[in-house]
Amino acid sequence: MSALEREPAPPTTAGAAERALYTHVADSLSGLEVEALGRARRIADLGSGAGFPGLVLAIALPAAQVDLVESQTRKIAVSDRLLQAARLDNARSVTTRAEDWAKSPPPLGGRESYDAVTARALAPLAVLAEYASPLLAKGGVLVAWKGARDHEEEAAAEAAAPPLSMELEEVRRVRPFEGAERRHLHLLRKAGATPAGLPRRAGMARKRPFRGG
Repeated sequence: MSALEREPAPPTTAGAAERALYTHVADSLSGLEVEALGRARRIADLGSGAGFPGLVLAIALPAAQVDLVESQTRKIAVSDRLLQAARLDNARSVTTRAEDWAKSPPPLGGRESYDAVTARALAPLAVLAEYASPLLAKGGVLVAWKGARDHEEEAAAEAAAPPLSMELEEVRRVRPFEGAERRHLHLLRKAGATPAGLPRRAGMARKRPFRGG
């Protein structure tokens, strides 16, 4: 965490090492309470910012390959410096949007190649489900870090999930650090083949989210 503390303008409000330990590292590690994430061998961390939770997961899961998918080059520059400081060979930064990364199979893209997709405070659940579906192999999981439960958001995700070949499996209450009174992990699983038409054009998931039915 000393590398994060040295960043001149980190894309986070928790740059001090001790605070970052609790607000970023402990929070990121809470995802390992989801057994499927701990078993994953390929992970895509969407909107990874400075590398959370993906950077921490790469350290905790040395047998897993973790791709930090982030479209903003300023944030990617930070995560690249942190990756270098941590001397990780099982993680890399990918400068692109999730929709574009899902268009092609490896090595040019990430289509249907991941056991798990992670996202921390990135977008509504229905949008995350759409981002994750074409990236996940069948049976793969999306783990979304969220705060207090929003039943309207969850209902929208439940309606959107079937046409995306996704299923809501679990909402798990976690308390990774003191003060994290409302942290929840949302687990969705890919139940079938990637639907035709996914991924849609970049930005469409937010503008016109799937509503199901």
